[in-house]
Amino acid sequence: MPKQCFGTSHVPLSPAVRAGDMVYVSGQVPVGSDGVVVKGGITEQTEQVLSNVKAALALAGCTMDDVVKTTVWLEDARDFGAFNAVYARHFPKDPPARTTVESRLMIDIKIEVEAVAYRPV
Repeated sequence: MPKQCFGTSHVPLSPAVRAGDMVYVSGQVPVGSDGVVVKGGITEQTEQVLSNVKAALALAGCTMDDVVKTTVWLEDARDFGAFNAVYARHFPKDPPARTTVESRLMIDIKIEVEAVAYRPV
């Protein structure tokens, strides 16, 4: 099966790509449908990012339950507790494997999340 790309972006990437039974979601940032970074702190930005992950997964026919791995970049490690509380609500049962690091991000945001999902074709 050839790879399938889903969605569009203003930068050269696909929001989601299926390769066989795996779906890869590009790093999602806390922007709303208007393309503007959401106001607020890590809690609000994490909610928006995970909503964006959910939307990108849906493009490829997946849900949050299909996610097997996430990678999270936090602009400030001190936000880990608040981020983790929001994250736990989005993955309440059998959460995926996860890597979380502190990093300077490409734009003035507090968080970015990418995901890998497994959903047999």
